[in-house]
Amino acid sequence: MGRVIGIGVGPGDPELLTVKAVNAIKSADVIIAPRTEKKEGSVALDIARGYIGETTQVIYQIYPMIMGFEKDTGAWDDNAGQIIELVQTGKQVVFLTLGDPMFYSTYIYIFNRLEKAGIAVETVPGIPAFCAIASQLGRSSVEGDDILSIIPATAPEEKIRQALAACDSAVIMKVSKNLDRIAEMLADTNMLEDSVLVSRCGLPDQEVIENIATEKHRRLNYLSTILAKGNI
Repeated sequence: MGRVIGIGVGPGDPELLTVKAVNAIKSADVIIAPRTEKKEGSVALDIARGYIGETTQVIYQIYPMIMGFEKDTGAWDDNAGQIIELVQTGKQVVFLTLGDPMFYSTYIYIFNRLEKAGIAVETVPGIPAFCAIASQLGRSSVEGDDILSIIPATAPEEKIRQALAACDSAVIMKVSKNLDRIAEMLADTNMLEDSVLVSRCGLPDQEVIENIATEKHRRLNYLSTILAKGNI
């Protein structure tokens, strides 16, 4: 029997991968590169590509970007099944994922299926985008006794408002289609003025938006994150 190693490749800069992640990628028999049904390539694969051996097999797996996928888990079941078959033939399989594998990641759903099937799985952490953004901009996320909320912009508005009202600083993810309403809620909680948005952190086309109010009608890339602070 082989095994599976889930690896967080971080937000974009290949040099942010851990030594453990790089070693696992170099020794892999098979690399699983997740992608959406709308795009041909895999951002996670592009980040890790420089560490992948010439003889390593790369397999793309499609993961639909949909809400409420629990009603139709076919893609996840099929992809997990393919990985299980590879492991049963003795392959060491590396599953690449953006950021950290256990943080809003497709990998989590595959991990759960593999564990239930009795497959040996190891997970190597990665740097989440908001940590990389804070370091790059020289901006602290939290200090002292500050409370930090990590909020998906796709959550119900009431939950987002409650989280913003209860925190000193916020990380807001999955912003792409929701910037209008997020900007409004940040303004209502006095957090908009000290907010910054970074899209595709660490990638060649990275964009930093410091005045979110003037850009709130834009539709952004899915890999967009806001760091916000307020006065409570």
